[in-house]
Amino acid sequence: MNKLVFIIFFTILTFIACENDESPTSNNGIPVVQLDPTYTVSIDEDITYADGLSHDESSTTPFAIPIKLDVYFPENDSDNRPVFMFIHGGGFTGGIKHKPEIVDMANYYASRGWVFISIDYRTTEELGAIQGMTPDEVKMYYKGIVPQEWIENALDGAQTTDQFQQSLAMYTAQRDAKAALRWIVANDNNYKINSDYITIGGASAGAITAIALGISNIEDFRDEITINEDPTLTTTNLDQVYEVRSMVYFWGSNAKLDAFEAVYDLEQYDRYDTNDPELFMGHGTAEDPLTPYEEALELQGIYESLGIYSRLMTLLQPNGDPAGHGAWNAVVDGKGLSELTFDFLVDRQNLVVE
Repeated sequence: MNKLVFIIFFTILTFIACENDESPTSNNGIPVVQLDPTYTVSIDEDITYADGLSHDESSTTPFAIPIKLDVYFPENDSDNRPVFMFIHGGGFTGGIKHKPEIVDMANYYASRGWVFISIDYRTTEELGAIQGMTPDEVKMYYKGIVPQEWIENALDGAQTTDQFQQSLAMYTAQRDAKAALRWIVANDNNYKINSDYITIGGASAGAITAIALGISNIEDFRDEITINEDPTLTTTNLDQVYEVRSMVYFWGSNAKLDAFEAVYDLEQYDRYDTNDPELFMGHGTAEDPLTPYEEALELQGIYESLGIYSRLMTLLQPNGDPAGHGAWNAVVDGKGLSELTFDFLVDRQNLVVE
């Protein structure tokens, strides 16, 4: 084989190899994702993204605990990946980041080119026992964990100890979710994340938290407690800022924003404005006293009044009946939740799909 023929032959082989390479290329800075599952998914589990103050059943003073997340990422060579952070449900009383349905969604997205991050956060399980305490003792018990004005509001409104602690856990969950999002921005290079393409989502209590995360100001649920009161704040990447592009909401509500406005005496929906992220909502019409369908209609109305795009998909059970709370197997026009949200994100974020 003469030299010229060899060069031509080698060039053809190189071109074919490049054509068969499964790693995506960016298009003017826009991430490229795959229509079908394409990549092997790797997972980094139980990464500590922050510390937070906590109580157990016997503690009298708060102590720091690690708060963790799991990162699912594609095995490819892309340095331009969108990211989807998901927040589990559980009524702010429990729940796990590795719920099987979340793991399934994580693999759906990561196999198509996203970095998918599922987070844990503090719930009532980390708020100890306060039976028999006076209101003043309760305020001291939770000092540094929840702002005093939030505690006072919860004391006034809660009818039971469980309700009171659930109200406090709404705050700690939000503080932690914001810390997780700052961790993502601080570590975007490690996972080749394009932080201009941030999606946050959640189910039930996670959806309530996701809405408040996307709508509230950067300083909300962050600056109400000082570092002197809560030294673990120094572990939460306080210098990082973020901008959420899209929100995904499964059977949630406005409850946390309503609570924030009540605590700080704000005008109704004072936190909503025309710069808020676009919103996908999946919510069924089956009776649900915790997160009724009317909450989704209310959010849709707020978005319409501000001229922000939102998409409400009314979920059905596979047999065609109205879906209710926790409808992970719900469908719309034969598509499940992962496919429905995929369609929304690639459409509204103008992602390149191969």
